[in-house]
Amino acid sequence: MSGITKTIPQKHGIEAIETLYDGRVGEFEFHMAGKPSRLQAGDYVYTIWQDMVIGRCQIDRIEFGAVNPASGKPRSLIFVRTPGEKPDEPFPRKGHRGTRYYDGEGWGK
Repeated sequence: MSGITKTIPQKHGIEAIETLYDGRVGEFEFHMAGKPSRLQAGDYVYTIWQDMVIGRCQIDRIEFGAVNPASGKPRSLIFVRTPGEKPDEPFPRKGHRGTRYYDGEGWGK
């Protein structure tokens, strides 16, 4: 159940996050700086909202070679299948900027 965590900015609102879990979109794209060394298709993106893990989506594919339009630095595009799944209850995980590797600890409790 390994993967990464992504904190969803407050400005997007809970409605935008719910689209990952209610079936309104078929695929969603996250991005990550550089080229991930420990991430592959089949892993998960765990979403954090207000310091709580609220769900996860399985990674379908990763595309390398994209460029951040603001900085010009390389980044990878991480495409996930939706709808994702939610835990029985959201659980605490401190929010952060960027991406962090995560082993899924706490999922399914």
